[in-house]
Amino acid sequence: MPLMPRGCSVAEFRLETDRLTLREWTDADRDGAWAMAQDPEVMRYLPVLDRAGSDAMVDRMIAMQAAHGHTFWVMERRADGQYIGMCGMSPPREPLVEYEIGWRLARAAWGHGYAQEAARATLDWAWANRDMPTIVAITVADNQRSWGLMARLGMAHHRNEDFEHPSLPPGHPLRPHILYRIHRPFE
Repeated sequence: MPLMPRGCSVAEFRLETDRLTLREWTDADRDGAWAMAQDPEVMRYLPVLDRAGSDAMVDRMIAMQAAHGHTFWVMERRADGQYIGMCGMSPPREPLVEYEIGWRLARAAWGHGYAQEAARATLDWAWANRDMPTIVAITVADNQRSWGLMARLGMAHHRNEDFEHPSLPPGHPLRPHILYRIHRPFE
């Protein structure tokens, strides 16, 4: 089970799997985040970001790591250090009342099992390092890749908790969201 090494400060956070490193954000990651934000397929189920919005997202990830010790971490391939996306978790925020796991990958990284590998490592880390009974994931209903991964992770769709995302205006095609949940495994 991947854990943060003993004596490791939050600023030095690294979570490694066989093929991936999940780590905190730095200013050097802004171009990788911006490149993903420019790909219409990557952003198909997400609100469009301009460069300022992409940089603001990186700023939020850095601040979340500093405040909570976790974020949607940068995802790199261990073999070559290539930035391939992000995966991690955020603390509860409106409209959610539970911790949320999430991921976003550059299109060239799709279809290699990286999202599942990173998400499993994130869940293992969360259960080992945070005291929470459940974790949720959200997406739009049309995003089959994302909710398919949620199901492969053992998450269950809670249709009665699907919702309209409050950060998007009424009528926006991405406003309807579905919610999946996983419970802490029995020890």
